[in-house]
Amino acid sequence: MFQLNPNPIVLQFYSLKLTYYLLNLILAFLTILFVLLNASKNKKLALSEKEIYSFVILLILGTVVGARLFYIIFWDLNFYLQNPIKIFYIWQGGLSFHGGLFGATIIAIIYSKIKKLSIMKVVDILVLPSAFFLALGRIANFFNSEILGITTILPWCVVFQNIDNVCRHPIQLYAAAGRLLLFFFLLTIKKKFKNHKPGLIFWTFVLFISTGRFFLDFLRDERSFHGLMVGQWFSIILIVISILAFKKLKLLNSTNSLT
Repeated sequence: MFQLNPNPIVLQFYSLKLTYYLLNLILAFLTILFVLLNASKNKKLALSEKEIYSFVILLILGTVVGARLFYIIFWDLNFYLQNPIKIFYIWQGGLSFHGGLFGATIIAIIYSKIKKLSIMKVVDILVLPSAFFLALGRIANFFNSEILGITTILPWCVVFQNIDNVCRHPIQLYAAAGRLLLFFFLLTIKKKFKNHKPGLIFWTFVLFISTGRFFLDFLRDERSFHGLMVGQWFSIILIVISILAFKKLKLLNSTNSLT
């Protein structure tokens, strides 16, 4: 058993606070910017430097707005109706993975159509850094003492002393480990199957992260909705969509081009 009172703040200057959560968001989008600029330099993405900066700004807006809206509407609507100013406190956490994915994907689709880019090639580029920082995001959740696990007597259980005296599954760390493994798996696919069809990396990500989320949520201390948690229902939808995408795009056939 571990007893913790984690501090979510990395740096503080007077009233300005930099939390692990906000730091992770900043690093994530800076990395995505670097990856897109590098793809443009290597002629893998037909966008100018100026267009990439505009694209990343739109991605930030789409991801944050989508993630925040999903969290507010589907997870804690009553709280935010009573405390509307808290809607803007994103550095305190409260971003939905499913909402962020939805918002970022919508922006990527719209921008790709405007610029006449292959949407599947674009999301394949975006998904690798996203997977890595989603893993770090769960560690930020751990320091924020949020997304709590159910009670357990296992020796590695954690007591978040700033919440209660209950020993819980550290599901934030389980998720972080799983997402890191997924990141390295996707990296392996990219290197091993160099001639894969566009969309293989993205839909593999969606399928595996949604499957992991579905099963891991059984250890999550959260109210259920018709027998499952809200995140599990969204995960089921994404699992079905990703399987259909694999079939429609014939993505598994692209793994035959091993180089």
